[in-house]
Parts: sequence; structure tokens; C-alpha cells
Amino acid sequence: MTNRFAMLRYFGLLLIIAAGAAAIGYYAGRQPHQDASRTTPPVRAESGIDHLDEARSAKTLWVCPMHSHILQDHAGSCPICGMDLVESGGTQAHDSEGVHVDTASLQRMGVRLASVERQNLSRELQTYGNVAIDEASIHNVSPKIEGWIRKLHVNAVGQPVRAGQILYEIYSPELVQRQREYIELLQRRDQLLQRMTEMSGQNAQVAASLARERIRSRERFGYADVDADILDRIEKTYRTVDVVAVRAPASGFVTQIGAREGSYVGPATNLLSLADTATVWIDIVLYPDQLAWVREGDEVTVKLPHSDALLAKGRLEFASPTLDNASRTVRARLAVNNAQQRLRPGSFVDVVVAARPHEALALPRSAVMRTGKGNMVMLARGSGHFLPFPVETGIESSDLIEITEGLQEGAQVAVNGQFLLDAAASLSDAAQRMQGDH
Repeated sequence: MTNRFAMLRYFGLLLIIAAGAAAIGYYAGRQPHQDASRTTPPVRAESGIDHLDEARSAKTLWVCPMHSHILQDHAGSCPICGMDLVESGGTQAHDSEGVHVDTASLQRMGVRLASVERQNLSRELQTYGNVAIDEASIHNVSPKIEGWIRKLHVNAVGQPVRAGQILYEIYSPELVQRQREYIELLQRRDQLLQRMTEMSGQNAQVAASLARERIRSRERFGYADVDADILDRIEKTYRTVDVVAVRAPASGFVTQIGAREGSYVGPATNLLSLADTATVWIDIVLYPDQLAWVREGDEVTVKLPHSDALLAKGRLEFASPTLDNASRTVRARLAVNNAQQRLRPGSFVDVVVAARPHEALALPRSAVMRTGKGNMVMLARGSGHFLPFPVETGIESSDLIEITEGLQEGAQVAVNGQFLLDAAASLSDAAQRMQGDH
């Protein structure tokens, strides 16, 4: 019983002490406002940030006629409207907004400034594309005569082919008959030359006719894919070549094989298809909300997925004037130089379209603070003074953002540490309002 009584007395004593301390603190806090004439200027915080009213000197201020909150301690122009500042006739004590930071604190906070400058901006539209074969590079190889494929030197789709490489060997009775006729022509020419004693008169006309016929025969053999080397061998040996080798007309890789060894083929047979990937197409997908921005000739940047490595740049070309019913998209085309073979047909790439390029005022994107009341920047007013200022923004391009309203060219804003400056300005304004209420 005695211990319980002692404990109650102890807690009661603690309550009395706490109540007395609260009363003392209350009256101590009220004391400065009972005698306002004895108040002292606020002490600068150790962080180096204080409000502008700390420096209550008699220095003359310069103010913008259109924006009264733009105050400077020297002559100049308004960063918002560009008007010349006029002498306000007041002192720096009239400035009740913003925050002041000394040079050492600016360095510790890492505050950097950037000027509002005119830049070439464009709206960046993100989409994707599909690498496709350039259809202008496709070569279809078909026999010029009827016959049987004795040997096929290309056996698989995707196999690379060099120009002049042997593609297949064909046996054609029709081609053998043409060779015999050509050999007969050569024999008649030789007999005529042996009988002639002089190249004049009728003999000269016959010789010239045979020479023209020989040239025409060689051209017809060329149209039938017979090599000049084979014709030279026929002229030397006067013997037919039963199996003729046909060479590739261009370099590329095989995309289609229409016949195999032993197949009977003719001019209507699509024996092989070759495509060159030195130039490829990128079929770009554009969605309905992007079509209003995109124009033919816009600059396009191509990158691999999940990579910042730039693959190619080019100009947009519209390939399809209609909207795809299934995907509700439009396909546009971009021709890309692929000499290094970095783009494989069938693969997907990331595409950025720079739409509607134009010149505008711009800032680094990091300078703009997104708040519930709109976009804000920390406007630099010289001598370490900063002011939170609202701006209207437009499109964003790379690391730049367009300023459509609020600032003029040449105005400087903080791009690093602006959130610390804004917080300091808000705390300082709150403290001033509390002091004014008392």
C-alpha cells in the first residue's frame, strides 16, 4: 500500500513539472510578439539558405512594369516579357518571394544553371518496325530454253550467291541444235575465205554477211544464258557442248528454289529467286493517334530492341495509303543501307519518328518541376536569388522540353538542385506568413 502511494505521488510530480514547462514555453513563444520593436533579424541557417528579406539594406531595386514580382538589384530586362526593368524606388525589403543561396551552398548543392535557348525540336513518336527484303533487289532466275537440270549448285534457301557463280547445269536438245547451226555457219565462213583470192566485189559482200550472222548468233546464245567462254570453245573445237553451265546474274542469297536436279524446266519455270540485302526495307507501324503528326520525309532513327546503339537514320516513305483492318495501323517504309549486314530480314527494330520539326524556346527537361499546380522552374535572378515560376510546356524531344509560355530567350533557370531550392522557398514563405499572422 505504501509503495503504491509513493508511485502515485511520483507521477503526479512529473505531471506538474510538464505542465509548468509547457506554460513557460507558451509565454516564451508569445513574448517576442508582445514587443515587436525589440525583434531581431532572423539568423542565417547553417545550410546557407535564407529568405530575401534577410538582407534588408537600402539597396535600390529594379522591377518589371508587367511582372511586379520580377525584382533585381541591378538594371536589366525581364526574363519573361523582355521589357526593360525600371527603378522601383523601394528597397530590397519589399521583395517577399523567392530564396537566396550563397555561393558556397550553391556549390555544395550542385546547382547548375541553363539558359532558355532556341532549338530545333520535333515530336518523338515511338513505334516499331519489321526488317524486310528490298523488293527491287529480287532476281528471278528462269531457264531461257527447255531442258533437264543435270546439276543444281544451289541446294538450300538462305545460301549466299556471288555474281558469276555457277547456279545450275542444263541439258537442252534445242540448245545443242543451235550450236550445230552455229558450227555450220563457221564452216561456211572458213570455206569461203579459203576459196577467195581477193576481198572485193561479191566476195566481200558474202564475207560481211557471214560476219554479221556470226555476231547475231552469238547474241542469241547470250540471251539463252550461254557464256562467252563456251562460245569461244565451240569456235576453237567445232564441237557442241551438251551440258551448259548457267551463272548467277547478281549477288545475294537464295529466297526460293523452284526445281531440283532431274526436273524438266522451261522459260515459264521460276527456278531460283535471289535477293540482295545490301539495302533493306523497314516496314514501320504507325497507329491512328500518330498519323496526324507524321509526314512523308520525317527523320527516322532505328535501334535494336533493348539497346541504345544507333543502327540507321533515314527519311520516312509511305508505302500503303490504306489502313489495315485487323491491326488498325498504317505501314510506312524506310530504305536503309545494310552493307555491314547488321539488319536481318524478319527481325524487329525500335523506331523513333521525329515529327513536325520546328524552332522553339527550349530548356533541359530536368529543369522543369512537375507539381499539382502545374509545371514550375526555379528562375535565377542573379546574386544567388531564385524564384519559383510557372511555365507552360510543349513537346519533349530527347533531353529538351519546349517552353511555350512564361519565359523568354536568355532567361536562366536551375537544372540541378531545383527541388531543394523550391523546398527552401516554400518553407521561407510559410515562415513569413506565420510571422505576419502574429
